[in-house]
Amino acid sequence: MSDFKPRFLKPSETSSFLDRNDSSLADSTDFIFNRHLSQSIQTQRQRLPIFNNRNHILFLLEKHQTLVLVGETGCGKSTQVPQYMIEAGWPGQVGVCESRRVAAISLANRVADETGSLVQEDVVGYAVKFDACVKQPKIKYMTEGILLREMMSDPLLKSYSAIMLDEVHERTLYTDILMGLMKKILRKRPELRLIVASATMDAKELFEFFNNKDRNKDSAVIMTVKGRQFPVNIFYTKEPVPCYVQKSVDTVLKINASKESGDILVFLTGQEEVDRAVRLLKEHANNIEQAKKKELMFVLPMYGSLPYHEQLKVFKSAPDGYRKVVVATNVAETSVTIPGIVHVIDCGFVKMRWFNTETHTDSLITVPVSRASADQRAGRAGRVKPGHVYRLYTEEAASKLADNTPPEIIRTKLTYAVLQLKALGISNILKFKFPSPPPVQNLKSALEILYALGAIDINGELTKPLGFHMAEFALDPLYSKVLLSSGDFGCSEEVLTIISMLQVETVFTKPSSGNFSIKARIQKRLFEVEEGDLITYLNVYNAFVSSEMSREFCHKNFINYKSMKRVVEVRNRLEKMLVNYDVPIVSCQGVTEIICKCLITGLFPNAAYLHYSGVYKTVRGDIELFVHPDSVLYTIPQPQWVLFCEVMHTTKLFMRDLTVIKSDWLLELAPHFYYKTTFKEF
Repeated sequence: MSDFKPRFLKPSETSSFLDRNDSSLADSTDFIFNRHLSQSIQTQRQRLPIFNNRNHILFLLEKHQTLVLVGETGCGKSTQVPQYMIEAGWPGQVGVCESRRVAAISLANRVADETGSLVQEDVVGYAVKFDACVKQPKIKYMTEGILLREMMSDPLLKSYSAIMLDEVHERTLYTDILMGLMKKILRKRPELRLIVASATMDAKELFEFFNNKDRNKDSAVIMTVKGRQFPVNIFYTKEPVPCYVQKSVDTVLKINASKESGDILVFLTGQEEVDRAVRLLKEHANNIEQAKKKELMFVLPMYGSLPYHEQLKVFKSAPDGYRKVVVATNVAETSVTIPGIVHVIDCGFVKMRWFNTETHTDSLITVPVSRASADQRAGRAGRVKPGHVYRLYTEEAASKLADNTPPEIIRTKLTYAVLQLKALGISNILKFKFPSPPPVQNLKSALEILYALGAIDINGELTKPLGFHMAEFALDPLYSKVLLSSGDFGCSEEVLTIISMLQVETVFTKPSSGNFSIKARIQKRLFEVEEGDLITYLNVYNAFVSSEMSREFCHKNFINYKSMKRVVEVRNRLEKMLVNYDVPIVSCQGVTEIICKCLITGLFPNAAYLHYSGVYKTVRGDIELFVHPDSVLYTIPQPQWVLFCEVMHTTKLFMRDLTVIKSDWLLELAPHFYYKTTFKEF
């Protein structure tokens, strides 16, 4: 590993808020231990750094309504705190919120193992998008979106005695909304307890946000759990890296060829990069196996849109004689503990969405990680033995990183968030107390779009039934409007497929070798149509279903089989929701004009026209846009008018997932948003 120079990660210097051993507290608390647990699992739990703070945590939760818990990655806060509360006889249900579905599911499985129970039974369960437990377990792991939806039917969360917001440092859109809502709920329910937990966060800021002094007594308190199980060594590159994907692959091969034992976790920015790295590593793994060498590798991908049964593979041990290599997006950055990881490779970048109020669109931008995120990634190592972290950037570059990731609520589109808040009865969004208030322009833009979609009326109230139905969908309101309109156009079958295809990051695979790359392009042309990418996706799905969802079909046509299986799963769920809303499931029998018109009913804000200068421009904002090279429209004569689903910012602002439309359709289907005028340039 000569390309790296070492620096050692120092343990946290912060001390515990309550650094004492109160034996009287232990004597007075009736802990209910699970006697059926195996001795080995109990021993593992007792080795966790948080175990020594068990009584302190329970004491603070008894005395204060909100506990801001700062604990180093790997200390056990996500799995142990809910168990401590249940073992201490805490009444009611304990809900634990995670920002990602894979974190909620994996943590529920871990706690089930520790409690000697089955997942989705009486002790522990989970609820994620399109998959929820039927029973009411004592400990319920869920995504933030699930808790937000539960608030619609139970605004005061009366079925819960405690809520834990985990990994708050990520500051996702839902995290900030939930913190604002929990602040209101805590005032109405003094008996409810809130735990705000993370390894890296501004604890003082959150303490001040939740602290309501009553009779000169703080309602919130901060506690820090120090210590990690094993030390972690950090290495930086001597020089900047020209291609971090290739460098990640090279670093994996160097580690694998060395005598260093332990599995490897690689962080990249998106599914496309993950698939590319996995493909390259599998080629090397096959060559190693054919050469009958000892350094065998078992390579696995990990990203949010991967089907759950595929995600589960990363938590299993590699076959005997193999080293497990997991290539992941930042989905593996927090809460998810992959067993056996000793080496972590950090590319130093992450994909983030940034909202443009002029175009009313989100741009997907690749930016450097924050120090907080870099520390979280480093925390994935050092769980089972001393770990090693290889950062693919210089130490000088690391010193210039931002301290924390900007909260998502100040940099992203707020249409869905505002719709959810309206459904929860928050009438005046501007006066709602967010931990980090979003820009007024973003809120104004969200209200404008929702009004144009017909989700809210002129007074800002949800419309019936459209607005309430749109709030029920866990989708961008633009997509939910298209789905709910599809029955009127007689193309709900096709629109269901298209919207489901948009829920995965990529459908087509991209071989790295020249010959296969050409073959992949030729096979893709079999599905391409001049109407654009969305109708092409429809052709791909129909062909996949016609092949009886064959893996061979996907392999032959260079289509991502895992993504297609996920599409089928999502489509089935969305179809059930449409049936519940009495939307007829009918087909337009291949009349693409009907489908394109239906898409306009929701995607009309994302219209662009071909300017005489040769570039596309948004109708609103006059922003220059370009067709993405992956689009089917990239190599054909450019159409005059298009709809796009998202904008990606790399070297330019690229439009992705395009559909060809006519300008007259905009005037016909969105007259409240567009009007025709004539002007002359002098």
